[in-house]
Amino acid sequence: MARGGSDAGEGEGADEGEGADEGEAVLIAAALVLAAERGALGVWERWAALREGAPPRCFAIAQPVRDDGSTDRRGGYASVVARAGPTRAPSVYFRLSRPRAPDARVTLAVGERRFALAGDLVSARAPDAATDRAIVAALRAARLMTLTTADRAGRAVADSYTLAGAPSAIDAAQLGCAGE
Repeated sequence: MARGGSDAGEGEGADEGEGADEGEAVLIAAALVLAAERGALGVWERWAALREGAPPRCFAIAQPVRDDGSTDRRGGYASVVARAGPTRAPSVYFRLSRPRAPDARVTLAVGERRFALAGDLVSARAPDAATDRAIVAALRAARLMTLTTADRAGRAVADSYTLAGAPSAIDAAQLGCAGE
């Protein structure tokens, strides 16, 4: 979904017709609606807390890091979604940086703990609420988590996330949707 931008020459000749002002007003209104739908609650180290949509949905999110410490921009991410309702227990969700093989297991290592995850070829999640709680508790105390699996060619896929800032981002996401 496009969130703005312009084509070359846009805005030129605005005095040639009244449609230009009306079109510009519609674009501004659309941009304001999109901005209201997704807002940053804060950024801590490599983790951000966001709030989007109506009804609101809040989550902490991070991209994996490469061995050299730079951000891995292949499309993978880890998120901890703040849940509404009586338990308000957060849930974890991962988008893999590469699709996995259909029969490949997905394992999450958080510090010394290991968790088997469920999911499809491009995403993974905790199989149940108890595992969600255990993962979130573990990542609050650890410095690194790594999701591992294998792709269709049998090559290892390892998406690693630094956890500095994760507890604060998770707390901000929980507070960002509190009372909703």
